[in-house]
Amino acid sequence: METLLDLNLPATELTAVICDIASVSGEEKALADVVEASLSAYEHLAVDRDGDTVVARTGRAAGSGDTARPGDTARSGDTARSGRVVVAGHLDTVPIAANLPTKRDGDLLWGRGTVDMKGGVAVMLRLAAHITEPVRDVTYVFYDNEEVEAERNGLGRISRTRPEWLEADFAVLMEPTAAAVEGGCNGTLRATIGLSGQAAHSARWWMGDNAIHRAGDVLRRLSAYTPAVVDVDGLTYREGLNAVAIDGGIAGNVIPDRCTVTVNYRFAPDKDEEQAFAHVRDVFDGYEIELADSAPGARPGLGRPAAAAFIEAVGAEVRAKEGWTDVARFSALGVPAVNYGPGDPQLAHADDERVPLGEIALCEDRMFAWLAP
Repeated sequence: METLLDLNLPATELTAVICDIASVSGEEKALADVVEASLSAYEHLAVDRDGDTVVARTGRAAGSGDTARPGDTARSGDTARSGRVVVAGHLDTVPIAANLPTKRDGDLLWGRGTVDMKGGVAVMLRLAAHITEPVRDVTYVFYDNEEVEAERNGLGRISRTRPEWLEADFAVLMEPTAAAVEGGCNGTLRATIGLSGQAAHSARWWMGDNAIHRAGDVLRRLSAYTPAVVDVDGLTYREGLNAVAIDGGIAGNVIPDRCTVTVNYRFAPDKDEEQAFAHVRDVFDGYEIELADSAPGARPGLGRPAAAAFIEAVGAEVRAKEGWTDVARFSALGVPAVNYGPGDPQLAHADDERVPLGEIALCEDRMFAWLAP
């Protein structure tokens, strides 16, 4: 018989329990098994699984054999509920660094996953188990492989293969934000600028054309560049365009004929990927430039009724998310999203990872205030 989690435990205690179930990326099966079994015990939830991603949904007819599916609308006269939202969090962690099992020291819980992001997962489990008739239907997504390469990401996988599971008006990704609300996220791209010259022996340098020296103009353009500050849905996003690598050189006695400068552009979510790359091409007009990779940003959608209700319920500071997170996967599906969860993101992945228990309790209370009738 499958071991079940005690979802009557407060989220602070439940966090320690699930942190002590090791789930390094690619090894989430044990935790996914227990999450699936534990949530399947609740009649008001419809539970599905894809690999080691577990999805649990509330529905207006749950328990009667006719559970509402994502995208269902309210019945006529059903004013108690409005729309559907997604609450998501990943089950995996980075590798353990002699920081499990967890330990408690006063109001701090230490150990791998306490910040990123099993405190948020514990809150999700509590919400799923105990809010049987939420004011808006909820899809809870517990996904695998967030901490590794994008093609393995469980949320990305179901967004491609089962997008109907993620249909919603609004989403909350319970990544650590120190209990602040971080709306949307910037997009990111990397591009390479190829510089050509003429190889020659360095003793007869005048016979060549140094490609590395040609990088000087590229770097001057970057030094003179003024990044934009952009308002999107009432939040301020700071852009940035920076060199992150230079590659060139053949040998210590050869004038190089090739040099490549790699730049990283962090762009506000008012732009799509094509517009962002067009901007980079404009900045480096006249140069050979290639797109290496990119990921779109995400608008926070704070004007949506579900988003407005969330902001009012949690009563937390709202700011822009400067980095990239999986909220962008929701945005690509037309679902605006925010990041909100316990833990200082600067402690994520640290050997001394730790979370204040009060933050977990605060996030639990605020999420209950948003979803409970």
